[in-house]
Amino acid sequence: MRNYQICVNCVMDTSDTDIEFDEHGVCDHCRGFELYVKPKWHPDDEGHRKLVSLVADIRDSGKGKEFDCILGMSGGLDSSYMLHLAVTQFNLRPLVFHVDGGWNTDIAVNNIQVLVEKLGLDLYTEVINWHEMRDFQLAFFKSGVPHLDVPQDHAFVATLYNFANKHGIKYILNGGNISTECVRNPLKWLYHGTDMLQIRDILKHYGTVPMKTYPFSNIMNHKIYLRYIRGLKVVKPLDWMPYTKEKAKTELSELYGWRPYPQKHFESRFTKFFESYWLPERFGFDTRRVQFSSLILTGQMKRDDALKELLEPAYDPETIQQEFDFIARKLDIGSDELRNYFLMPKKFYNDYANQRWLFDLGARVLQMAGVEKAVKR
Repeated sequence: MRNYQICVNCVMDTSDTDIEFDEHGVCDHCRGFELYVKPKWHPDDEGHRKLVSLVADIRDSGKGKEFDCILGMSGGLDSSYMLHLAVTQFNLRPLVFHVDGGWNTDIAVNNIQVLVEKLGLDLYTEVINWHEMRDFQLAFFKSGVPHLDVPQDHAFVATLYNFANKHGIKYILNGGNISTECVRNPLKWLYHGTDMLQIRDILKHYGTVPMKTYPFSNIMNHKIYLRYIRGLKVVKPLDWMPYTKEKAKTELSELYGWRPYPQKHFESRFTKFFESYWLPERFGFDTRRVQFSSLILTGQMKRDDALKELLEPAYDPETIQQEFDFIARKLDIGSDELRNYFLMPKKFYNDYANQRWLFDLGARVLQMAGVEKAVKR
């Protein structure tokens, strides 16, 4: 046990059990941003030159093809704005790819539809077998770990990579960005979603149906084989240009009738329940601390405003019981069973077989090669 402490610069605190503070009370998330991320982040003229070169390469790769890139579309802010820019500013021809894991909100469906229709694009939707997805998610509930979103996240990543490879599309446009995501969730909160050793261990203990159609992809496949053998490139253009959350929301709303979400990642009804209620109430992990700290470090939010918002829960206390009952019904279990999972002993990624050493090794190698930025997890 340690005494409670919160960073004097951002809003990360000792709910991240691995957090470290210097003698001035500044956390290692902030120091890592200043030392490793900010010097390599170029939403400026240098970034613009790199972006122009990147767009030219993408166009060249797509000559003679129906599409020159693929973009995974969730309906969230980052992917929506990335799609808007790809078509209206970069003049690219993206295939819009959506993975339906069974938890889309009405807002997400609306946001995908309005952008695709107004931009005149093709939308390809891959629907995950619900029988398998449901059992996969229940296995994670039964395991007691906090990272319950792995079944959704893994399906999105694996399906997108496999589809791009199958159809010879060399560039994946990714809406991920430093501007709103420079602070990462601690591993104890949200563990790696592609650790197949851990996934197999949890399914071995708690899964009840054969995973015959669910799309799996291990780290060696999508980080090494597909990228360096097959030449599949994942690019994040938002890192090479000025990108601010509020400006993007306003622009999308005015141009397309895009509708904002109460919080990042709330395009999935499961993720909304999981991040707003389950994580903070069961484990004490509030992902808003990560999101707000990112915005503070990139000058988009004042620390005092973040602290004020954190005083209120991310969920609506008046409707959370209805949401709780909906999640139970969707998973075809009783509310009492779901409550038992909430009250069961807590476990974490290191209570099960895992390959964290491999992820750490890969990150160090890629950082030394200048491919990835060094940031804390």
